[in-house]
Amino acid sequence: MSDKIGLKEAMSIGIGGMVGGGIFAVLGLAVSLAQGGTPIAFLIAGSLALLTSYSYTKLSLVYPDRGGTVKFINEGLGKNVFSGGLNNLLWISYIIMLALYSSAFGSYAPNLFSITGETSLDSHIYSSAIILIATGINYYSIKIVGRIESYAVIIKLIILLGFIGVGIYGSIGNPNLEQFNLEHWKGPVQLLTGGMVIFVAYEGFELIANSASDIVNPKKNIPRAYYWSVLFVILLYIIIASVTIGTLPFKEIAKAEDYVLAEAAKPMLGQIGFTIMTIAALISTFSAINASLYGGSRVSYEIAEDDELPHELTSQFWNQPVGLVITAVLTLVLVNTLKLESISTSGSVGFLLIFALVNYSAFKLSPKIKAKKGIPLLGFILCLIASLVLIIQQYSDNKLGVIVSISIIFSCFLMEFIYKKSKK
Repeated sequence: MSDKIGLKEAMSIGIGGMVGGGIFAVLGLAVSLAQGGTPIAFLIAGSLALLTSYSYTKLSLVYPDRGGTVKFINEGLGKNVFSGGLNNLLWISYIIMLALYSSAFGSYAPNLFSITGETSLDSHIYSSAIILIATGINYYSIKIVGRIESYAVIIKLIILLGFIGVGIYGSIGNPNLEQFNLEHWKGPVQLLTGGMVIFVAYEGFELIANSASDIVNPKKNIPRAYYWSVLFVILLYIIIASVTIGTLPFKEIAKAEDYVLAEAAKPMLGQIGFTIMTIAALISTFSAINASLYGGSRVSYEIAEDDELPHELTSQFWNQPVGLVITAVLTLVLVNTLKLESISTSGSVGFLLIFALVNYSAFKLSPKIKAKKGIPLLGFILCLIASLVLIIQQYSDNKLGVIVSISIIFSCFLMEFIYKKSKK
């Protein structure tokens, strides 16, 4: 059988990467930040992802490599302390995303048992357990990881589309529709901040780059895979956010911030709807954890292979890259020490900076990759502005998240500097 993949499979990688655990984890947070303007916040974040996908498209066509983002940064910036620090940040950002998905799993899981009145365990126990289970699956069989992801993409999309259909029908005449009035919107800066905090819900489109070398008819299918998958997810997120706001009052959304999609299904379908959405969230976040553990371990391997981290990371532990167990341990630390908003802020800042430099790489290499200079330059500037606005605005409300974000960035570059110095 051929290892090549078509447009449908390539789009599944992009959509599956974005519609992982992100929407289940950050929707309640988005509404708390943007209120009635939440669909606009998702549109802002999605527009930035779409703009960046242009750079990824052009770079993927010229540099189809399993290293994906790592390859693009090294080609655009050269192999030095700065590019090495960015690639380290990419690996850590994968770990942050894992913590986000695990946190969401831990928030939804207790709801399965609240129906019977049983005492729920602490959410951290569920979060930690799912990381250990997913790590075990990754060690046992990579084929099982692939199967879980392929089935999960179909299941979660069917449930989410069903939620949208029932929600649109059920929201007709709903008094909560007045929450869309402009008086319930936050200001432009808050909408931008809300969009950037939830930017992590879009980061998965870059996974298409890792499979670019396997896509058939790449000149035609790579651009379509990026643009169509991002556009589909933007539309999906906007409608999901709109249905949620049109169904639940802001007070109830705030109360159920960590599992708001399940709560939003209650007025339409009762306890059955709540349970179905809870199961969808668990399947979705579990598949995202599985796939991100696999991706994170491969990123650490690629960075070490490019001599930007110690070569010991190219060694194996139980027939898998040693980066897998390191990724899992660091995720356990993060998910048990940080709150959801701090995790989301850290992840968004990390990916905004990485995407800024991928855009810059595309701008610098534009003659070679046949890109219009203005588009990647605009993406670079907007990603930088967005990350700065996010840091400044969040500093007053979420100081810990900002401190963690800056500390992580500094540590990534310091780690690379020390490694390069020790080699010399």
